Amino acid sequence: MCSTAAVTSGESTYTLELPYRRSVGPVVGAFLTGLRDATVLGSRTAAGRVIVPALEYDPDTGDEVSDLVPVGSAGVVTTWAWVPEPLRKHPLDRPFAWALVQLDGADTSLLHALDVGSIDDVSTGMRVQIRWRAERQGHMTDIECYEPEGAS
Repeated sequence: MCSTAAVTSGESTYTLELPYRRSVGPVVGAFLTGLRDATVLGSRTAAGRVIVPALEYDPDTGDEVSDLVPVGSAGVVTTWAWVPEPLRKHPLDRPFAWALVQLDGADTSLLHALDVGSIDDVSTGMRVQIRWRAERQGHMTDIECYEPEGAS
């Protein structure tokens, strides 16, 4: 991984890079391995909540969480924001929505791009599904985007 920033001084622009590695640990590592295998895993807390993406600690109590459970690859849009002009680093090269989706079996929402034809085609409460990349590597980008349920 690498953190990059462009710095301008006078008429010169310099690129600063800070390369680093991050150990993901057993819970986040299992979550990413699940994505590689086209499965979304959530972490089940002692109270029974299922958190997606999987976390190593319960955000409510700080207790360690190690119980991983699969959740669905479809769910409901809980909120969204329209992007009429995508930037170079956005996941899609055409207008799309950023959407928080509560996948079936999860108690929290997962943020990703939603590929729809226009702003009129997206709404809170709509059913969507994950569109998986053909070649997956165990990264969040293994989810290409969400799409309306039944679109594939």
